[in-house]
Amino acid sequence: MRRILTTILVLAAFAVAAMGVSAATASRGITSTIIPATVHLAPPPTASATAVKQAKEPILSLPASQPVRIIIPAIGVNAPVVPVSKTAGSVGTPPLTNHDLAGWYDGSVTPGQTGPSLIDGHIDGYGLASVFYRVPALKTGDVIRVLRKDGETASFKVTWVQVVAKTAFPWKAVLGWTSYPSLRLVTCGGPFNSLTGHYVENVIVYATEQ
Repeated sequence: MRRILTTILVLAAFAVAAMGVSAATASRGITSTIIPATVHLAPPPTASATAVKQAKEPILSLPASQPVRIIIPAIGVNAPVVPVSKTAGSVGTPPLTNHDLAGWYDGSVTPGQTGPSLIDGHIDGYGLASVFYRVPALKTGDVIRVLRKDGETASFKVTWVQVVAKTAFPWKAVLGWTSYPSLRLVTCGGPFNSLTGHYVENVIVYATEQ
């Protein structure tokens, strides 16, 4: 719990700096979003509904084990996952030299453990689509599978897709403690600001373990 709360306070810069398109992309004339599909928004699940579900269907958590691959059938994602850490007060992202990489934030729990696990990825870069290019097209009920180093697979179902300004990133909602295994996917969205070289919004996918 203390670890998660500390993380929330330290990482405010992440929402502004992470997962945007580089300045090199801006120089190629990309000045607006190229997200390929409409984001499917759904209201956040109510606390009472979540509590009832947990009471009826207790979910067993897994021990810690690093994620190695993420599979999202609905949008054709099947990509390796590498650990990323805090860098200068922000959460790191996978290198743009490999557009097929997602990043697991090693300051969060591993997928399948009790609590929220965070996996991020670029939406594009250098004029090319990246691993989370179609994440904004996810909708409630879509399945996300995370393969772990121990051979286990943590399976999640999307419960909510949110679009927020990077300046108002909801860290408490994203990394606030949960009493069950949960997953957050984060990428960029909205208009592209050619002056800063970044998108102005984040797309956040909330999911709970099946």
